[in-house]
Amino acid sequence: MYVLAINGSPRRDGNTAFLLGKVLEAAESEGVEGKLLQVMDAVKGQSNPFCVACSSPCKEACHQKDAGLREACEALEGAAAVVLGSPVYFGTVSAQLKALWDKTRAVRSRRSLVGKPAAAVSVGAARFGGQETTLKALHDMLLIQGMSVVGEGTDDTDPGHQGVCAQHPASEDSFALERARILGLRLAREVKRAAS
Repeated sequence: MYVLAINGSPRRDGNTAFLLGKVLEAAESEGVEGKLLQVMDAVKGQSNPFCVACSSPCKEACHQKDAGLREACEALEGAAAVVLGSPVYFGTVSAQLKALWDKTRAVRSRRSLVGKPAAAVSVGAARFGGQETTLKALHDMLLIQGMSVVGEGTDDTDPGHQGVCAQHPASEDSFALERARILGLRLAREVKRAAS
C-alpha cells in the first residue's frame, strides 16, 4: 500500500522532485509508504520514446523491449494513490511525462487505476507562470485513467484547491510547502479510507 509520486521533470533533484518529496513525507507521517518514480528512468534509452499507437488495443510491444517502462507501469498499477508532478513547460506538462503517460494505454484498458485517489503538483519559474494550466493537464491525464482526483484539502485544514502550485525555488515557497504537506495527508487518508 503506497502513494506513487511521479516526477515528470528531467531534473531528478529539481523543484518538482523536492515538492513531491514533501507530499510523500506527509503521507508517510500518516503511515502510508511513499515511492518516487523518475520519469527519466522510465523513458531513458527507448528507441521511440513516443507512443505511435502501433496496435489497438495496445499490446504493450514497447513494454517488452524496455524494462524501465515496464517497471514504471507495474509501479503505477500497484499504487494505492498517485501524485503527478510536472514543471511548467510552455503552460503545460513536460514532454517526458506526457511521453510516459501516453504509453499507459494498456493500463487504461485493464482499468487498473479506476477509482484510485490521485493528485497533482506543478512548479513554475514565475508566481503566475502556468502552474494552474499545468495542473489542469495533469488532472485530465489522471481522469482519463478513471482516477478520483483530489485537491490539497482535508477536513481539519480547509477544502483546498486544485493541487499544489509552487514558484521556483520550491524550497523557499512556504505556502506551496504547506499545501504539499496537506496534500500528502489527504492522499494517505484516502488510501486508508479505501483499505478499511
